This record gives sequence, structure tokens and C-alpha cells, in this order.
Amino acid sequence: MKKKPSFNDKTKEELMKLLGEKREELRKLRFEAAGARPKDTNAPSKVRKDIARIMTALG
Repeated sequence: MKKKPSFNDKTKEELMKLLGEKREELRKLRFEAAGARPKDTNAPSKVRKDIARIMTALG
């Protein structure tokens, strides 16, 4: 089982950059799902949870 990434040891700038990357990844996943059947149907859910973890760490 894969361990959840820890965002508490990162700086605010790193978290903001990572947040932008995750949001872009989620946008791409949404477009892929609209076009054809996605390989991993749970991927958007995982990315949304990562975004929530980053936003919680930003506080």
C-alpha cells in the first residue's frame, strides 16, 4: 500500500506550486474522461484529495 504524501514539511511557496500542478492535473483528467474511457477511474478523486491535503497544510 502506498503511503500518503506529507505536505507539512514543505514551504508555502512549494505548496503553492504543487497546488497549481495538481489543479492542472485534475483539469487534464477531466478532459480525458470527457473524451474517452479513462484508465484509472479513481484518479480524479485521488487528485482532489491531494488538493485538499495541500490546502489544509497551507492553513
